[in-house]
Order: sequence, then structure tokens, then C-alpha cells
Amino acid sequence: MKREIRADYSQTFLLPPSLEDWVGANHPARFIRDFVESLDYEGLGFHTPSCDTGRPPYSTELLLSVWLYGYLQKIRSSRGLERACRDNMSLLWLTGMNSPDHNTLWRFYSCNKGALRRVFRQLVGVACRSGLVGLVVHAVDGTKIRSRSSDASAWHRKDLEALLESVDSSIAETLSEIESAEGSESGEYRLPEKLVDAEKRREEIKHALSELEAIDRAHMHPDDPEARMIRSGGQTHLNYNAQVVVDRDSELLVSETVVNDESDNEMLVAMVDDVVCNVGEAAEETVGDGGYYSPGQLSKAEERGHGVLVPVKESSCDRGRFDRSNFRYDEFEDVYICPEGQRLSYWRTRCNSHGKYQVGVYRCRNAVNCPMSEDCSSNKKGRMIQRGEYEGAVTRHRKKQESQQNRQLMKSRKWIVEPVFGQIKENMGFRRFTVRRLENVQTQWSLICTAFNLKKLYRHWLTGRLVFNN
Repeated sequence: MKREIRADYSQTFLLPPSLEDWVGANHPARFIRDFVESLDYEGLGFHTPSCDTGRPPYSTELLLSVWLYGYLQKIRSSRGLERACRDNMSLLWLTGMNSPDHNTLWRFYSCNKGALRRVFRQLVGVACRSGLVGLVVHAVDGTKIRSRSSDASAWHRKDLEALLESVDSSIAETLSEIESAEGSESGEYRLPEKLVDAEKRREEIKHALSELEAIDRAHMHPDDPEARMIRSGGQTHLNYNAQVVVDRDSELLVSETVVNDESDNEMLVAMVDDVVCNVGEAAEETVGDGGYYSPGQLSKAEERGHGVLVPVKESSCDRGRFDRSNFRYDEFEDVYICPEGQRLSYWRTRCNSHGKYQVGVYRCRNAVNCPMSEDCSSNKKGRMIQRGEYEGAVTRHRKKQESQQNRQLMKSRKWIVEPVFGQIKENMGFRRFTVRRLENVQTQWSLICTAFNLKKLYRHWLTGRLVFNN
């Protein structure tokens, strides 16, 4: 006779089971509890509700445990967490068999956005005290992540203008019909319903266009006005720009934020400054790709003593012997000297093509007598060279990255930081924000990055290397 193991629903226990036996000694839920118990909630700024009458509120510690463990298990909605608190053995253990509802969980999230973002910094501090974060090489990068809002329901200037033209045409046609009817009919004439609806539609379109005009943008979603139409992966969608800094030695995130800027140009120093706040000091070198190149950012990093390495953009126009790189700048006399020995003296100052900083214009005043003037420039007034106010920092940076070691460091950026985005998007399944507006998006990204670091630190917790500040 075949023997099978079946559930015995009539089974009783001689002694009641202990809650502590429900999860193993090395279970991730115990790691979450150890970390959560080590936090200073008052210092982090968590809002602690008070209740003198009625049912007492859930503790900050319990609700934070639910959110962190939920993000660790890819459960990121308050309703999903509510179900998990009733069905998931790990959360039943972590909450002590309490089951906060989705409204309670969401109120906690909504009232503690800033504090939730500061939890990331506390976790980085744990890693630093445990000697896990290196300060040799960090890599910075950004990725575009879709907004929760749909592109189709956003306001697009061209579409609105075409729609307004269509509505105006429809209204004009309806008015023409009314005029014809008034000439042949007597009595009171009421405006047709379709004309009233068209007028309302026209006012809505004009309002949307005025909103776009006020912020000088061609696209905006009324429910998520801070999202931007940004091109990524060959497609343009409503996106946010998520940023991280990754430590090469531990593969941990040491800084994170979200912005709605289309490019990374102005993010380099801000990200390194945030590393200093989280870790205590910047790495010896922070490497980034060409998107972080900005003369002003290189100068600011140099002033603050930050070691950074980003590819310097070179001119796409190669003039051979008379290429700009072959013109030597004499800082003492404030002149450029060409390969023929001609001197290009200061002429005037103007804004650069993007209007972000000042550039000095240097012009050759001996072009008429120079036998190589035609090879040097097609300008009959003589060759001109622009020198930006941050040119010195750019020149020093260009010299810095000539060394073989620094070139290798710049190449290493790709395998330090890019796998992080692959793991977050593929393994953690996070490809789109589930909340709207920048503050909410920043909080969700911070929780994602905290969960990423928790996954990395879990294996160190198993070996006893983590030092919690109990």
C-alpha cells in the first residue's frame, strides 16, 4: 500500500509553539530586526503618534520593519504589505503576529518621507563602522526610470495646439450652422449641447497650454508635473533621473538621489558631497562617464579637494598642426602662442554657447603678415581661441588622466556601477516608480537603495562582521 504524507488538521500541541521558532537563526527577518532595533528614531526624525485614548498606535520600529522587509522581498505597495502581514510567516514573526492595515502603513510612509530617506545614511554608517566601505575608488552614474504617469495622458504642446485648432474649426462650423438656422427659423433658439461642450473643451486646452507656457516646457503631466520627457534606450518617456555612487571594494551604494534633470552635467560635486555626509570623507578618486563632464564641476571639485575622473570632451574639429591643442597658453602674459610663434592676445569676454559661464576670446592680430594664416583659419580677421573661466581646471584634469593608472580607473567605472542598475531593474524587478511627484519618488528610490545594501550586508551579518550601534 502506498504511503503518503498528508496534512493532519486535527493535530494538537502539548505545549504552545514559540514565536521565536518560526524563523531560523540565520533568517533575513532577524537581520532586519537587528538593524531596526539599532536605529535612533528621534534622531532620524520619525513622527511618533500619540494616543491617550482608544487603541494604541503601532510602533515606528514595527512599521519600519514591515516596509524594509517588504522592499527586500519586492513587495512595494501598502496593500501588498497588508496581505503579507497576514500570510507571510516571516512578517508574522517580524510583527509579532500584528497586522497593520494598508492605511496605517501608507500614513507611516507619507508622514516620514524624510526620515525614511535618512535610514539609508544610517545603514551606510553601519557598513562604515564595520570596516566594509573602502575609500579608494567610487563610481558615480545615473539611470532613467519611468514615472508612474502615462505618456498618453500628459500634456504635449504640439498635440494641444493641433487639438485647439480642430476644436476652433468645429466651433466655427457649429456657429455657421446656428446663423443659417436663425435666418430661417423663428422663436427662441438655444445653443446646441455640442457647442457648449466644445467651448468647455477649448477652455481646458487653453488652460493646459498656459500651464506649459508658464513653465516654458513642451511636455507636462498634470498629476506628476516634476517628471520630464527624457530620452533613454532609444525611446522618450516621462522619466526621472536616479543617481548612485558605488564603492568599488564592497559594491555598496554610498550615495543616492533622484533628480528631474535630463543630464548628469551638474551632479558630480553634489554626489561626492553627499558621500562625505554619509561616509565622512570622499574616496581618493570618484570616476564618472562623459555625461558628468562640466568645466564648472571640475573646478568646484578641485576647490573642495575632491579627486574626480571624468572623460574630458575634446573638439571634434581636427586642424592638424594648427589644432587648438597645439596652441600654448602663457599664463603670465595672458596670451596664446601658436605653432608659428604668433601671439593671440586677449580681445573680449562673452558667455559661452550655453550661457552658463564666461569665456575669454583671444585673437591673432598679425594674420595679414602670417604666411600660414590660410592654413590656420578661414577668418580674415585672424584666428580666435576661446578660453573658459574654468580652463585651468580642465587643463589640469586633462593632464591628470594621461597617466596609465587613471585611464584604467576610468575604464573600471563600467563594471563597478553599471551592474548595480542591472541588479535593481532585473533581480529586484524595479523598472518604474509606483508613486508620483519628486519627493515621493526620492523616498521610494532611497528605500530601493536601502534594500540593495541590505542584501549586500546580509552575508556580512551572517559572519558577525556588522557592528550595530545599539
